[in-house]
Amino acid sequence: MTSEVVENEFEFYSKAEKYWKDVPATVDGMLGGYGHISSIDINSSRKFLQKFLRDGPNRTGTTCALDCGAGIGRITKRLLLPLFKTVDMVDVTEDFLTKAKSYLGEEGRRVRNYFCCGLQDFSPEPNSYDVIWIQWVIGHLTDNHLSDFLKRCRAGLRPNGIVVIKDNMAQEGVIMDDVDSSVCRDLDVVRKIIRRAGLHLLAEERQENFPDEIYHVYTFAMR
Repeated sequence: MTSEVVENEFEFYSKAEKYWKDVPATVDGMLGGYGHISSIDINSSRKFLQKFLRDGPNRTGTTCALDCGAGIGRITKRLLLPLFKTVDMVDVTEDFLTKAKSYLGEEGRRVRNYFCCGLQDFSPEPNSYDVIWIQWVIGHLTDNHLSDFLKRCRAGLRPNGIVVIKDNMAQEGVIMDDVDSSVCRDLDVVRKIIRRAGLHLLAEERQENFPDEIYHVYTFAMR
């Protein structure tokens, strides 16, 4: 439970905002110095996502995706724009979204909206997105804010749409990182929050071929 490790909610959020303002607007900056794992990450995410985009009665559409905690648009550029007609991006750091406009190049014309907002205050437009992709950012939300945000995401989905979380998982409990003011939850805690938000887990997968010294990373699909 984040309530056990987050003493001051306002400080928790403002410290994280301040941290990201000082991070270089580069792929390496987005990945905390692990820019070299970007391709491994994207390739695994593509395989995971394409399972839902294949033909079938419950196929997820490819009209519009939302990239949450989008940064400079690493995931938008390499995962979402190749698969979706349009993409919206949301991030708390204005400088990252500004950088995204040049980083995304020509394809960036298909980014419809750049929302500068913390996810605790963000509401996806109802019935708008086929996929809402939330990667390496849930640690910046308290349990209550994450659960509430996921409820709003659920309302933001189009028919057969999915919400995807891809993030670090702790071995046990909830671990606080004072450097970037984030938490890392274990699998059980994340699953409980997903259920609390009224979402049903469709798939869960552990990321392979990441460096041994970093947290295990898991991807969840839900609706």
